[in-house]
Amino acid sequence: MARKISFINYKGGVGKTSLIINTAACLAKMGKRILLCDLDTQSNASIWLLRLERWNLLNSSGSRSIYSIFDPANNIKVSDCLVKDVLKGKEGESLLPGLDLVPTTFDLVELENEYKGEKPGYVLFQEQLAEVEDQYDFILFDCPPNILRASQCGVFSSSEIYVPANPDALSLIGFTLLVEKLHKFHQVSAGFRQSGMSPMAQVHGIVFNAIKSGVDIDVPKMRMQLRMNQFRNQKRVSSSAKIFNTQVRDATVVRRSVTLGLPVILLGKESNETDGVGGDYMQLASEMINHVSPT
Repeated sequence: MARKISFINYKGGVGKTSLIINTAACLAKMGKRILLCDLDTQSNASIWLLRLERWNLLNSSGSRSIYSIFDPANNIKVSDCLVKDVLKGKEGESLLPGLDLVPTTFDLVELENEYKGEKPGYVLFQEQLAEVEDQYDFILFDCPPNILRASQCGVFSSSEIYVPANPDALSLIGFTLLVEKLHKFHQVSAGFRQSGMSPMAQVHGIVFNAIKSGVDIDVPKMRMQLRMNQFRNQKRVSSSAKIFNTQVRDATVVRRSVTLGLPVILLGKESNETDGVGGDYMQLASEMINHVSPT
């Protein structure tokens, strides 16, 4: 069964999309089969991986993006939206086999007001995702900084939640709010869970990301650990929840990778050095694989 992980923090601007894309790419490079579902209406992950020309075509057509599955007139499922081996070269060749995408476009924002289905949108999404999940080792959800309808699709389908964080007070506040909102959503959605589904997703990890040179993260890390311990004692996060040992540095090459529409590990020798940010992402991917999986 695929490990299904939502990347989310109630604080925006923590580098969530760069973290999830680069980690997904490293997992694919390690031979894992990866599906990245873009649930953020900003569409940053989709624009990055499809590049602007391909994404513009998708945005113009309004078809075969995540939002299209919620319109019964389309008769489109998640399986129809899969972009296989999403990273393509100039000749259409696959640059990183094993990394697939379910893309989104700006119309996903309409999910909050326009969806009038018989069942909650997150149930519909989970049922359709279940039809393809055996094709993958990891399914990763790029969620916006809230627990509204788009995020609910990822959270309801997930078995784990990872929290990207910066070494600041706002990330700690975002983590605290996230745990509170998750608890409320789990209460509301509990009646829609079916036998055979994984347990309700709890926080399994916090990843410090985009750490600038010279910044001391010891105090922010200690405060985050104290809050984690409080939530663990209250059984509001996983018993295996931890702050990941891997800390991802801030680097110019990450911003360049966005411009080029490629993950860092595909940018050549400088990006693959073990003592650079490319090495951080590879180390994080390895730590994810070895992290205790929920039962």
